[in-house]
Amino acid sequence: MSGRLAGKVALITGTAGGQGAAAARIFCAEGARVAGCDLDVEGAEAVAAEIRDGGGEMTCTAPVDLADPEQATAWVDSAAAAHGGIDVVYNNASAPRVGPFDEVTWDDWRFTLHNELDLIFTVTRAAWPHLVARGGGVIVNTASVSGHRGATFVEQAAHGAAKGGVLALTRHLAASGARHGIRANSISPGLIVTPQIEPFLHEPGHPVHEMRRTHPLGRLGAAEDVARVALFLASDEAGYLNAVDIVVDGGQSLIS
Repeated sequence: MSGRLAGKVALITGTAGGQGAAAARIFCAEGARVAGCDLDVEGAEAVAAEIRDGGGEMTCTAPVDLADPEQATAWVDSAAAAHGGIDVVYNNASAPRVGPFDEVTWDDWRFTLHNELDLIFTVTRAAWPHLVARGGGVIVNTASVSGHRGATFVEQAAHGAAKGGVLALTRHLAASGARHGIRANSISPGLIVTPQIEPFLHEPGHPVHEMRRTHPLGRLGAAEDVARVALFLASDEAGYLNAVDIVVDGGQSLIS
C-alpha cells in the first residue's frame, strides 16, 4: 500500500462487518490508526484482532449505541484521548427498517431516523471540537441512492427520508466546517452485498436477482467498492472536494 492515510487517526462507526469492516482494513493498510465501534461485540472484536494480527493499528469499542448522545460522546472522546486527536470521521453505521409504506409504523419511522440520521449528528457533534482543535479534518457520511430516488423493489420511505437528511446535513457540515479546515462529503451506495443483503441472494425469486441480472456491470457492489471511495475522500488527494456526494452503484440508477 502507498500510505495514503499515514499518520492520520480515523474514527469508523459500524466496523463489525460489511462496509465498516472493509474500510477499517483498507484505512489501516494505508497507514491510519483506526478507532472503531459497533453494537456487535463479537464481530467488532474479531475484525480489530484480524487487523492487529496483520500489523495494523486499530482499537475497537463495543457495544456502543451511537444513537445515544452520551455513549457516542464517550466513544469519541476516549478514541481522541487514546490516539492523540482525530483527523477523519467516517459515519458508516446505520440500521433501517423497510417495507410497504402502508405497513410502516411510527416506531419503524422513528427507529430508522434515530439509527440512520440522529447517530450521524451525535458522533459528528462530539467529534467537532476535536477536529477544530486539530486544525481541520475530514467527515465522510454514508448516504444512499435511496436519498436521491424512490424504490419499488423494496419500499423504503423511512430509509430514503433519513438518507436524504444525511445528504442535506453533509452540505451544512461542509459550510460550517470550511472556516475550520473541515471538509464534509458523502457516499451514496447502491445495492451492496453486505451481511444484511447476502441472505437475499439465497432466496429464489427475490428482486435482488433481477437487479443483478440487469445491472450494467453485471454484478452487485461489494463492501470494498464503497470503502475505496471512502479512502479517497479521507485522503489528501480529495483535498479540494467539499459538500460532494459520490454515488457508488455501478451506474445502475442512471443506465437502463
